[in-house]
Amino acid sequence: MKIALTIAGSDSGGGAGIQADLKTFQQFGVFGTTVIVALTAQNTRAVRSVEAVSEAMVSAQLAALAEDLPPAALKTGMLAEAGLVRLVSQAIRQNRWGPLVVDPVMVSTSGHRLLTLEAQEVVRESLLPLAAVVTPNLDEAAILTGRAAHDVPSMERAGETLLSFGAAAALIKGGHLAGPELTDVLVTAEGARHFTRPRLDTTSTHGTGCTLSAAITAGLALGYGLEAAVETALDYVYRALAAAPGLGAGNGPLDHTVPVPHRA
Repeated sequence: MKIALTIAGSDSGGGAGIQADLKTFQQFGVFGTTVIVALTAQNTRAVRSVEAVSEAMVSAQLAALAEDLPPAALKTGMLAEAGLVRLVSQAIRQNRWGPLVVDPVMVSTSGHRLLTLEAQEVVRESLLPLAAVVTPNLDEAAILTGRAAHDVPSMERAGETLLSFGAAAALIKGGHLAGPELTDVLVTAEGARHFTRPRLDTTSTHGTGCTLSAAITAGLALGYGLEAAVETALDYVYRALAAAPGLGAGNGPLDHTVPVPHRA
C-alpha cells in the first residue's frame, strides 16, 4: 500500500483540512499520514478560531514520519505562519519528498484569513519551487501572481506566472467563475489543458479545494501521471459535490464516500 502525507490544519467540522484529506486518501486506497500544523474551531458557517501548532511539534511530526513512514506523494494545505512554511519547506527538501502538491490555502470561504501576509511571500519563494503542481483558486492565484484571474485566458497567464516562480505545473481552479459551466486550467511546460463541467447548484462546497488536492496526491502516490491524477481527482470531486449530504446550516461538506474509478 502506498503512503500519502498531508501537512495541513485540522477542521473540527470534518469537511476540510486533515479530515477531508484522510477521507479522500482512504477512498483512493492509499495509507494517509499527517502532520498537523494548526487547529481550527469551525463548522459549516464560519471559522471561529485558529491556533498554530508549535514549530517544535511540527518538526517532531515530520521527523517521526521521515524515519519510518516516508510518503510516495504529499500535499500541503493550510500552513498558517511564515515560520511553519519555512520549516515544512526545509523538511521536504532535506528528505527529498515528492511529488508535492501545494494547495495554497489563504482565506476561508467565510472570509477568515488562514495564512499571514508574510507567509504568503514564503510560500511563493520557498514552497512553489518544490511543487509538482500548485492548485490555487482564482483569489489565491491573484494573490500569488499579483494579477487578477477572472476568465480562462487570465487563468492560463496566472498558471504561466506560477511556473516562472518554480512550480512544475499549476492547476487554476475555476469554481468562482460565472456562468453555467466551470473550467479548471492545468498549465505545464507543454501548454494548457482545460477541464470543463456543468456548474452544480449546491452550497455544499466546504473542503472542495482540500479534497481535490488530496485526490491529486493520492493519484500521484499510486503512480498516475500528472494529467491522469488531475483528471481523476476532478471527476471524484465533481461526484462528491453532486452527492453532498446537505449537512450544516452553511457551506456543507462533500460526500467523500463516492467511489473512485481506479486506473490500470
